[in-house]
Amino acid sequence: MDRRTFIIGVALGVLAAPFAARAQQPVKVYRIGFLGFGSRETSAPYLKVFEDSLRELGYVEGRNITIERRFAEGKIEQLPNLLAELVRLKVDVIMAGAAFVYLPGPAAVAASRLTQTIPIVMFQGDPVGSGLVASLARPGGNITGLSLFNPKIAVKQLEMLKEVIPRLALVAVLQNPTDSSHALSLNELDVAARSLRVQLQVFQAREPDEFETAFAAMTRERASAVMVLGDSTFLLHRARIADLAKRQRLPSVFVQREHVEAGGLMAYGANVRDINRRAATYVAKILKGAKPADLPVEQPTKFELVINLKTAKALGITIPQSLLLRADELIQ
Repeated sequence: MDRRTFIIGVALGVLAAPFAARAQQPVKVYRIGFLGFGSRETSAPYLKVFEDSLRELGYVEGRNITIERRFAEGKIEQLPNLLAELVRLKVDVIMAGAAFVYLPGPAAVAASRLTQTIPIVMFQGDPVGSGLVASLARPGGNITGLSLFNPKIAVKQLEMLKEVIPRLALVAVLQNPTDSSHALSLNELDVAARSLRVQLQVFQAREPDEFETAFAAMTRERASAVMVLGDSTFLLHRARIADLAKRQRLPSVFVQREHVEAGGLMAYGANVRDINRRAATYVAKILKGAKPADLPVEQPTKFELVINLKTAKALGITIPQSLLLRADELIQ
C-alpha cells in the first residue's frame, strides 16, 4: 500500500466514523398505553385502525414503540383502575379515546386526575362542559383529543325521522339531565322542530331503572318516534333501550352505531374508525414533543348513517330510497 492510498483510507475511515456511531445508536422505544372500554375482541377493529395509522406515521410496534393494552370488558367502574395501572407503568402517552366516551363528565374528570403529567388523548362528548379541558382551542392541561359533540347532529337526526315518518307529530327525546351536552342539543332541536312543524317532548332518565317509566310515558303521550341523545348510560344499556323502543312500537334514532347493532332503527353520528385514525396523529405529535395543552381539541368531520332494516320491518316501516342511498351501512 503506497502512502497516498494509506492517507485516503485513513481519511475515509475518519469521515465514516461519526456516521457509523450514529447508525449504531439504539432507537428510542416509546411506550403507549391503550385503554379500551370493551373487550379485546370488540375493541379490535378500532385498535387496528389506530395501530395502522401509527405505522403510517412511522411508529411500528416492535421497532420504536410498545403498546400496553388494557380492556375494561364493558365495566365503567374498571376504567379508572386500568388508567391508574397505565400511569404506574409510566407510559409516554395514554390513548384513552373511546373510554372517555363511556365515562360521564365527573367520572372522566376524576380519572384524568390520576396523572397531571402523562399526556392523555381522549374522545369525549363535551370535554369543555365536563371540565376535561379549558377550551377546545387551548386545552391547557395534559389532555387533548377529539370532541364527539356537535349539536347539529341532533337536528340531522330529527330531519331523518321526518323523512321516515312524513306525518311525524310528536317526538319523544330521551335525555339524561346529568349530561352537560344535552341542553345545547335541545336548544338546537327546539329551533329545528318549529321549522319541521314537529312537537318535541323531553323524557328524563338518569339510571337504568328509570327507562321503563320513561318509555311508558312516551306511549301515554302518543309519541310518534323517539330520539335518544348521546350518553354513556344510554350506550351501556343500549340493548334494553332498543328493546323498549320496539316494544312500544317507536321508531328510534341514536348517535352511536352500537345502538343500531343492538336493535335500534337508525344512528347518525361521528365515524368512530375515523376518530381513532385521527387520534393516532395526536399520539404521534406528542411523541415528537408536542404538548397536549397546545394541541387544539378537534371536532368530527366524518359522519355515518347506519340503518337496521330488520327493525324497520318489525315496526312495519318502509325506509325511503333517498335515505337508503345515503346510508353507510344497512343491517339486515
